[in-house]
Amino acid sequence: MRVIIKPDYENVSVWAAQYIANRINKFAPTSDHPFVLGLPTGSTPLGVYRELIKMYQQNKVSFANVITFNMDEYVGLPADHPQSYHYFMFENFFNHIDIKKENIHILNGMAKDIEKECADYEKSILACGGIELFLGGIGEDGHIAFNEPFSSLSSRTRIKTLTSDTIKVNSRFFNNDITQVPTTAMTVGVGTIMDAREVMILANGNKKAKAVYQGIEGAISHKWTITALQNHKHGIIVCDDAAASLLAPETIKYFKDIER
Repeated sequence: MRVIIKPDYENVSVWAAQYIANRINKFAPTSDHPFVLGLPTGSTPLGVYRELIKMYQQNKVSFANVITFNMDEYVGLPADHPQSYHYFMFENFFNHIDIKKENIHILNGMAKDIEKECADYEKSILACGGIELFLGGIGEDGHIAFNEPFSSLSSRTRIKTLTSDTIKVNSRFFNNDITQVPTTAMTVGVGTIMDAREVMILANGNKKAKAVYQGIEGAISHKWTITALQNHKHGIIVCDDAAASLLAPETIKYFKDIER
């Protein structure tokens, strides 16, 4: 595992965005050989999206031959709902870059057959040759995507019941009214994420410190789904000093030393 520790959220965002842009540019995608990118929602990746938009505007990266797959979507929210992840992604990223609409994949929260929607999503990923780089965030309880604690580490795209803690945290997007937050969501599985050729997880702030500690120093456990990253050949955690605050001093010293 590679661990990048930066002073603050801004530096985390800049490093991650530059890494993604460099990976795309090095890959040199074409219409016949696209770069497949997995993407998250939530507040954590907003800084990365802002930086990638800036880099696109400066002609430093193009998304014309990039295919995206988002991690999750609420069940029961239409694409035009202000709190749907469809809406979030277009408002905060897709509307500001040169990505082709047909290259954007987001689970349909209004699908009549949820199980089929999830199965078809997995098939679409495989049809594109798999995901080259999956970007993600991490919950305070160590969950990635909507793979809550005790999710199978080999899980695939499916419907998940959200925990009370996740609903409470996400209520900030619903006028702090937990009754407005959907109780179920469709999400890629831990296994789906780990199938990507590279996985990069972002974390910032003291609230994420315990999850980062478990992800790096803890034992692999379905209680902390982030720990699955320890078994990935090309896993990266990019965090700020606050999120790294519970790591042992020698751990911090090691990872900062090899990235000097």
